[in-house]
Amino acid sequence: MEEPGVFARLYLKPTTSKYGRIRLQLSPPIAHLTLDHPPVNVIDLPMMDELTSAFSEVEALPMISIVILRGEGECFSAGVDVAAHTPSQVAEMLQKFHAIIRIIVTGTKIVLAVIDGNCLGGAAELAMACDIVITTQSATWGFPEIKLGCFPPLAVAILSSLVGQKRAADLILTGRSITGSEAAAIGLATVAIPDDQLSSAVQKRLTMLSGLSPSALAVAKKAIYAGDGSHFDTGLGLSEKIYLDELMRTDDAQEGIRAFLEKRPPRWTGR
Repeated sequence: MEEPGVFARLYLKPTTSKYGRIRLQLSPPIAHLTLDHPPVNVIDLPMMDELTSAFSEVEALPMISIVILRGEGECFSAGVDVAAHTPSQVAEMLQKFHAIIRIIVTGTKIVLAVIDGNCLGGAAELAMACDIVITTQSATWGFPEIKLGCFPPLAVAILSSLVGQKRAADLILTGRSITGSEAAAIGLATVAIPDDQLSSAVQKRLTMLSGLSPSALAVAKKAIYAGDGSHFDTGLGLSEKIYLDELMRTDDAQEGIRAFLEKRPPRWTGR
C-alpha cells in the first residue's frame, strides 16, 4: 500500500513565480510546473504566454535540471481552447503553442510529464513533446481534432516517429481515445502506472534524475534530439503551413469550430 500524501507533500513548495493559469514552484534541482486553469485546465492563449515565460524562466536557472509538468485537479488538460482555432486567432495560437513545444525540445532541462485523467488534443501534443511521460493506466489520451474538421499539427509532424505511421494515422484520422495503458504500449508515453501508484512512480524517477549531473543530462538530451532536429523543424513548419493555408480555408473547418462553440452537431459540406 502506497504511503498516503507522498504526492501531495511533493508539491508543497513555496510559489516562486506568480501566474494566473499555471503555478511554478522551485525545489532545486526540480521545478514543479502545474497547469491550474479550472475546471479542465484548457490551454488558452494567456496560458500559452505563461508557459512560455515559465519555461524560459526555468531555463535560465542553473540550479534547476528537471521540470515536472502536471495538471491540477482530476485531469492533465482537455487541450487547447477551441475558441483559439477561429480564423481571427488561429495563426497566433499556432505560433504561441508551438513556441512552447520548441522550448521543451531544444531546452537543457529534462521535462517529465505526469498524466492523469484527460490528456486530449493539444494537451497530448504537449505531453508527447516531453522527455519522460508517466501516465496512469486509466488516463484518457486522444487527438479528437478531426471531429471538429481540423487536425493536430504537432502530432501530424512527429507522432509517427513515436508510434509508427499506421498507429499515428489511426489516432489522427479517427480521433479515437485510448487509455494510458495503450499510450505507453505504443510509445506515446514512457510508462503506464496503476492509479494508486502514480506518486511513488514519479518520486522514483525524480530521485533517479536528481542524483545525476545536470550538465550530463543537458548534453545527453541535446544528443538524443540532435538527429531529429532538422526533421522536427521542417515537419512542424510544413504542418503549420498546410493547417493555415489549406485546412483553415475550408468551410468544414470553420463549421466544425462554430458547431462546437454553439454546442450543436456539425453540418459538413465537404468544401
